[in-house]
Formats: sequence, C-alpha cells, structure tokens
Amino acid sequence: MSVGVSTSVPVSPTSGTSVSMPAFSLVDYVVFVLLLVLSLAIGLYHACRGWGRHTVGELLMANRKMGCLPVALSLLATFQSAVAILGVPSEIYRFGTQYWFLGCCYFLGLLIPAHIFIPVFYRLHLTSAYEYLELRFNKAVRVCGTVTFIFQMVIYMGVVLYAPSLALNAVTGFDLWLSVLALGIVCTIYTALGGLKAVIWTDVFQTVVMFLGQLAVITVGSAKVGGLGHVWAVASQHGRISGFELNPDPFVRHTFWTLAIGGVFMMLSLYGVNQAQVQRYLSSRTEKAAVLSCYAVFPFQQVSLCVGSLIGLVMFTYYQEYPMSIQQAQAAPDQFVLYFVMDILKGLPGLPGLFIACLFSGSLSTISSAFNSLATVTMEDLIRPWFPEFSEARAIMLSRGLAFGYGLLCLGMAYISSQMGPVLQAAISIFGMVGGPLLGLFCLGMFFPCANPPGAIVGLLSGLVMAFWIGIGSIVTSMGSSMPPSSTNGSNFSLPTNLTVAAATTLMPLTTASKPTGLRRFYSLSYLWYSAHNSTTVIVVGLIVSLLTGRMRGRSLNPATIYPVLPKFLALLPLSWQKRLHCGSYGQDHLVDTGVFPEKPRNGVLGDSRDKEPMALDDTAYQGSSSTCILQETSL
Repeated sequence: MSVGVSTSVPVSPTSGTSVSMPAFSLVDYVVFVLLLVLSLAIGLYHACRGWGRHTVGELLMANRKMGCLPVALSLLATFQSAVAILGVPSEIYRFGTQYWFLGCCYFLGLLIPAHIFIPVFYRLHLTSAYEYLELRFNKAVRVCGTVTFIFQMVIYMGVVLYAPSLALNAVTGFDLWLSVLALGIVCTIYTALGGLKAVIWTDVFQTVVMFLGQLAVITVGSAKVGGLGHVWAVASQHGRISGFELNPDPFVRHTFWTLAIGGVFMMLSLYGVNQAQVQRYLSSRTEKAAVLSCYAVFPFQQVSLCVGSLIGLVMFTYYQEYPMSIQQAQAAPDQFVLYFVMDILKGLPGLPGLFIACLFSGSLSTISSAFNSLATVTMEDLIRPWFPEFSEARAIMLSRGLAFGYGLLCLGMAYISSQMGPVLQAAISIFGMVGGPLLGLFCLGMFFPCANPPGAIVGLLSGLVMAFWIGIGSIVTSMGSSMPPSSTNGSNFSLPTNLTVAAATTLMPLTTASKPTGLRRFYSLSYLWYSAHNSTTVIVVGLIVSLLTGRMRGRSLNPATIYPVLPKFLALLPLSWQKRLHCGSYGQDHLVDTGVFPEKPRNGVLGDSRDKEPMALDDTAYQGSSSTCILQETSL
C-alpha cells in the first residue's frame, strides 16, 4: 500500500496545447477489455452460484467464511488505487526515496488493529463498524459516525474513478468517458449482484494484474537503462537515495519521524476503523483468520511500496539518459509515469495495455470496496434499525438496489468532478479530513470507560471542525502562493495518491523558501500528522465534555466494547512496580461493584446488548481489567 504521495490534478487534454499522443494497438485494447470481462465474470459467477438461496449475510459479509489469503489481498487492493500507482513513482522521481521510510509505520499500523480493534469487533459479531458506536454509546453517535463515513466516501469515489481516466486521456488519447463508463458500469454490476464475496475475489485477481503491470515496467525499463545496478548508481549520484532525515519538526513534509510515527495514525484510521477494512476482517471464518489476514498484508505492502519506488528510480535514470520533451516536462506529475510507460513500452504490443489494465485494476478494487461498504452501512445503520421487520428477500433486493444506486451516484460524481475545475482539488481534500476524527471517536470509546455519548458527539464535531479548518486553510494558503515548491520538501497543490491518503490527509500547502509564520505556519503541518492531530482533538475534547457531564454515571456500559489497554500495559511491569503504582490485581467482586464488568455468569457466557446469540467470554476478559487504576477510573 502506498500513502502520502502528492500528484497534481491532471490538466484537461482540451487545453489547446498540441499533443502528440502515442497510439494504442488493437492488442492493448484487447488486454484492457479482458480485464473488464474477467472482473465481470467473477462477479456474475458468485451472483449466479446459489441464486435464490442468497442471504443478506452472504451478500454483505460473504457468510463470514472467507479465508486468510483472499482477505489479505483484498485488504491490500482496497487502498491501492490507480492514483497510487501513478503517484508513488512520481514522488520518488521528484523527491527521492525518503518516502520509502513510510514502510516503517506498517508494522505498528497493522499490529495494533490485529490485537486491539479486530478482537473487539469480531467478538461483538458486528456487520457495520458503526454498530460498535451504538453498543458503546448510543444510536445518535452511531448515526453521526455513519453519516460522516457516507459523506467521506461519496465525495471521493467519483474522483478516484475520474482522475486516473483524465490523466490517461491526456497522455495517450484513451477515450475519457469510455473508460469512466466502462469501469463504473462493470464495477456496479459485479458488486451489486455478487456482494462482498465477488468483491474480494475480484480484488485478488486485480491485485495480481497490478503487480504484473508494474513488474513489466520495471523489467523493460531497467533493461533499457543498463540494469538495476546502474539505476541505483545513477540515483545515488544525483542524490535521489535518501538517508534518515531525523528532523523532528512536524511542519517538514517528509522526515523519518513524520513517516514512521505520523504514518501509524494514518494506518490506524484505515486498517483499524475503516468500514471497508473492518468488513473484510469480519468476513473471515474465525478471529484467528482475521488477525492472520491483517499480518499477511504487511509483506504485500512492503513489496508494493518497493515496486513503486523502483519504478520511480528507473524512470529517473531513464530521463537522465533520454531527457523529457518540453511537453512532458510541463505535464502534471501524475502523468510522468504514463509518459514513461508509453516511451519504454512502445513497439511492444500488449504491454501498454497490461499497464492500463494494472492502472484500472486499482480503480476497480477501490470503487467496488466503496460501493459495498456504503451499501452495508446504509442498510445496517440507517434502514434496519428503523425497519426491523424487513423480510430476507426484501432486504436482499434493497441491499443490491443500494449498491446499484451508489454505482450510479459514483458516475454522477465523476461527471460533477469533470465540471468542478479548481474546486475539484478542494473536494478531494474533504475526504482526507474525515479519517482522523473517526479514528479518534473509536479510540475514545474503546480506551476510555468514562467517555459518554455527549462527549463522543462533541468530540467528533470538534475533530471535524479542526480537520476542516487546517485542511481548508492549507488549500487557501496554497492557492494564494505563487512560489514553486522546494526540491526536497515541496509539494504541488495536489491530488491524494489513493484512498489511503485521502482517508488520513488533505492537500499540502506549497513549501516556500521563507518559513511561514502565524496561521500560515499552522497550515503547513505535514499531512501525515493530520490523522494524529485530529484524532487527538476528538479524544481530548470528548474526555473533557464527558467529565463535565457526569461520565457514564447512570448509563450502562457494555464491557465487551472496552479494551483494557492500561491494565494490559501495567501487567508487563515488575510486580514491585505495580505495587508502587497501586495497580495490584483485585477480585471480580471489585469489578462488579464498580460497574466495569457485570457479574461473571456461571456458564461463562454473556449475551450482548442486542439480544443476539450469546458471546463467550474467557477469564482474561475479567482478569485483564482487574486493576486499581481501572477501578479508580470508573468509580469517579
């Protein structure tokens, strides 16, 4: 997975500039059409298989019977969009390999979801991640989270379909609306009819296509410039191989700390609480399979990041030996990779088509995940709670209708994107303003037993206000600046590289030669810290409001919605330290008295608050939280 790269919104091909566009061969078009046909075939296969016996659980959750490997590849493909495939090599080409250190955040960014978020969500037997918010707080908080997520996805899904098609059209002449309509219609059909299982298996196929297309570019490109050894030597000679940049300044766009620590919060907003990912975890056969799928993403992410970085270095070496034309040099950065691909693969029929298939595999995987997750949260969070009497057949029809509806909305948003001009960039950034506050909302509920519904709602609103303030301020500052970006830390007013960036970041302001002061300085905060900053705002404001409104006094607290992070951390300390900190273990009676946990049932089973099937609790659920610290926290 690739995150944090900035690529400019592509210019319209009708700008009046004379453009010499490489022609696609018939073989290239055949390869592209084959991608669409096979993706559609996978979806129709799962739709027709067992037709008439489908259930809502199968459509939205794949009957919770998916294996570890397909779920892992789907997790990877969901946030590996077309703009990521274009953006990462462009970032490396322009600024060097500093961005590669983002891989350092992947370990913690996946370890924490695997051992904190997944166990909590899985044991609650959820369908929508926002169902957790009702179990922990109340229905109002759940609706607030759901509406925020829908707003986030609707804004973005048209852009992720339109922007790569526009870049491709500008460079190759590939018909803009043909590609937009073909992708949108095919994706809508197989997502609506096949459900989550079809989405996951098409993600697997599309992930393979993505890697094949990128490997073809690396193989042919490195062969033309003298091998990977020569690529590394040229990149080193021109300062494109970056070392550790240990500057702790959070206003510097990319440093080791920004990438390795700020990136963790970004990863948590994606792999911890994002509905598209949570839905895949919950479709696994067992909790262990869900955790293993999260672990399995790690090596795939590292390989994906390395492949994108290698393309950027090969592209840099190639253009050192064969300089860009004036037209190419003046193009938007996200078009560099397409020009490079057309330069090195011309005369090799089928390979340009393979890369285009690779590019649109990224779009298909991201858009299908958006459709499916939007249909799921709309059905589970906004319709079923108010109309619980829906029959299974009607619920299936409605779920498919929602997916079709969101597909049509995506095409409509793609058209609106084409008419927005500069406003398009602001629309893109709106997506990135939401990930951090949603992460903060879930963390507030999961880690702080004293947080209450008023604190959650006010905290979420405060986080969104803060996110929009910084994001819009950054945009306005960028638009008002006429100075070019720095060669090492600058960034064009730009499009996020993929759903990953969009979920956690907004657009970066231009970095100028003189350091900004005052609010301009505040607006220049590195985008990788946005998620950390905004989620912290939600937690701090939420706790303050909760303390002022009586904590959870008089409200029921479902113990399964709390992760006892402090007791688990203190349990790692020596016993003597625990005694000094007055955090010794206490019996179950103390926990029952303080209301942290209800009395443990004799049969070891506790029903959840929705009166569904009972949920087994092991002794660790009680022992892990039995500490004076938690008792003091909840008895206040």
